[in-house]
Order: sequence, then structure tokens, then C-alpha cells
Amino acid sequence: MPKPKIALKKTRGGQFMFNLHAANGQVILTSERYKTKASATKGIKSVKANSKKRGSYDRRKSTNGQPYFVLLAANREPIGRSELYASASSMSRGIASVTKNAGKAKIEDLT
Repeated sequence: MPKPKIALKKTRGGQFMFNLHAANGQVILTSERYKTKASATKGIKSVKANSKKRGSYDRRKSTNGQPYFVLLAANREPIGRSELYASASSMSRGIASVTKNAGKAKIEDLT
């Protein structure tokens, strides 16, 4: 049975980023870009630590009105962002999925 994972990869520009995948393989959170692999690894630890904290989710709307959320670190800096959702209830399910999956996700290093 598939399990949640965090896929760490290098971007074309030489930076690092990661995606949190739910057990069904769907990307549920995309990280910010990091200059070093060590910084990206710290970002992964921050996602795992902050995903369970209710106040870590900043609910927002895109310019066209679609809801999405940003996961914030303890210092209120963005760690990752969700996809755009069709409704606020879909966004709430996305937050619940990150809360459920991030802590137990295995890291897959694709660098």
C-alpha cells in the first residue's frame, strides 16, 4: 500500500524544493525554493513540526478568487503552498490531508 512521502529534488536553476505527497500520490504541498540542500532539509523538518499546529495554516485567495493555503513556520515565514482549490471546503480537506500525512511521510531524495 502506498504511503505518504516528501520528494526532495533539485530545480533546473540549481535550487532545491520538495513536494509532500499523500498516500494516493497526489501532491498536497509544494515547498518554497531553497539555495542549499541543507536548507531544504530544514524546511522538511519544519513542515513535519508545524503541520500539526492549527495556527500554522494561512488561508488565502488567489487573484481569481480560488482558495489555497500556505503552511507557515513558527517564525511565520512560508514553508509551502497548496494547489488552488475549487471551494473552501476542498481547501479544508487539503489542510486535513497535510496535517494527517506530513508527520509520517518518508523522505525520498531525488537529488
